[in-house]
Amino acid sequence: MNERRSGQDRRKKERRQNDDRRKFDRRQEGRRSEDKIEEKKFDDQIEGRNSVLELLESGRDINKIFVTRGEKHGSINKILAIAKERKIIVVEKDKRQMDEIAQEENYQGVIAIVPPYEYVEIEDILEYAKQKQEEPFVLILDGIEDPGNLGSIIRTAETAGVHGIIIPKRRAASVNSTVNKASAGAVEYMKIARVTNISDAIEKLKQAGLWICGTAIDTDKYYYNQDLTGPLAIVIGNEGKGIGDKVKKNCDFLVKIPMKGKIGSLNAAVSTGIVVYEAVKQRIRKD
Repeated sequence: MNERRSGQDRRKKERRQNDDRRKFDRRQEGRRSEDKIEEKKFDDQIEGRNSVLELLESGRDINKIFVTRGEKHGSINKILAIAKERKIIVVEKDKRQMDEIAQEENYQGVIAIVPPYEYVEIEDILEYAKQKQEEPFVLILDGIEDPGNLGSIIRTAETAGVHGIIIPKRRAASVNSTVNKASAGAVEYMKIARVTNISDAIEKLKQAGLWICGTAIDTDKYYYNQDLTGPLAIVIGNEGKGIGDKVKKNCDFLVKIPMKGKIGSLNAAVSTGIVVYEAVKQRIRKD
């Protein structure tokens, strides 16, 4: 009898210990989840060595930088040196913690946490062109949804000397870490205005003296036959649907890129590069 009771007591004790252990594990998991959520509360993060280095060199505000513990070689040393010089907090974390914070697989051992991207007003873009004593050269993106495309377009625009980009607030990609990485850091040097209504933005540019060039398949004029000099805004449409009907009607003229193959359209970022650099070529010749 005593042996049976002893066995029952032992099993009860084991059950209590197991219950306590499961509760402890749940609490620990809860704390890890809270820690992860806490890290994710930051507005945005820039990942990868080149992107973070570009961010540091641009002078933009950085809340803190996370580095994988033990990563002290190559460009990481340069990142740490600039961060120290700018008095930016650097936090070392083990690889598991970094994997949890990262939004992309190839973050290369470094993640910078930054405040939200600061959009500008259309007037700021026009003022920037005035300060440079150049005729305004603007890009209007009518519903670019893919962050990779948006980043590539920003990179092209920055290298081409575009003064600013206008994007819609709804149904379109906004500036985030993916866009920053795809732009190779060009986001830090490009003025971007985010507007409620693209057609209203076009009217504002027209009042400022800009010509509005839309890109569309259903037009007869090729982009290289159109005068793209002077104060100009080029409208690039959605990856699948192109520019909207209302926006198209508000354009002063439309141009297209010749299509010789069986595929009927180009990637939005590629189309942007072709038309924007035609404008660059014409402007150089004019000067």
